[in-house]
Amino acid sequence: MYVKFVEQMALRSHTLWSVGIGFKALVRVITIYNQSGGVMKTSLTMNLGYQLALHGRAVLLIDMDPQASLTVFMGLEPADLGQTIADSILDNAPLAMHQNVHRMDLLPSNITLSAVEMRLISAMAREWRLKRILEPIQDQYDFILIDAPPSLGVLSVLSLVASTHVLIPIQTQYKSYKGTELLLDSVKQVQEQVNPDLQIAGIVPTIYASANAQDKAILAAIQEQLAAIATIYPPVPRATAFADASMEHLPLALYSPNHSAVKVLESIATGVEALP
Repeated sequence: MYVKFVEQMALRSHTLWSVGIGFKALVRVITIYNQSGGVMKTSLTMNLGYQLALHGRAVLLIDMDPQASLTVFMGLEPADLGQTIADSILDNAPLAMHQNVHRMDLLPSNITLSAVEMRLISAMAREWRLKRILEPIQDQYDFILIDAPPSLGVLSVLSLVASTHVLIPIQTQYKSYKGTELLLDSVKQVQEQVNPDLQIAGIVPTIYASANAQDKAILAAIQEQLAAIATIYPPVPRATAFADASMEHLPLALYSPNHSAVKVLESIATGVEALP
């Protein structure tokens, strides 16, 4: 199903390295992206960021979803925020930085971010808004992780244009897997039209239930069909501990340090650190 795309991505990867673009960047800006909701995108953003922070990396999280789940998971109340990332994108306001939240910095959001798409309809160079406001602070971080909204709209485009990499969580269920072709096509369009240096950081199978036949089949399909495009990380297991940790506004490694999923998150963090 993805043969043509795989061939194009393999050629692109070879070209990047052959012209010397594959060097280790000073900062890796990674959008965690899937146009479908409920694939563990926000939990992955928060927990991956925390694992990187444990490695001594300077990490910034950016909530680019008007639903503000990342903001809530990190312990902030969106309705109480006087300024968010939306103010910086729309009005070039100073970044509303919340520092040292579980060893990470956070640029939060709330429902006002939904106005961005309407107000930027006729704006010139709108795709570059997020990238430009991040440029002055990028050198302060090793990793900037962007939690993109579950859509193919302007906010996702802003996130992908500002990024060096995109990390793709895919739930090991048929519906999520079937949407992968559209997802990869949207990434390809951004690469071809706006951000040619955007690379796929990897694919993370999520909410995996090893006892479920469909989960096993979809995981095998992901590994078989998509391995030529990017690294397929170990599956993140289905676990109520993620929801419980989120309710306590804690990364899983703080809430339940011995949980088996922490080792999976650690392995993803190690892989992300090796990105060019």
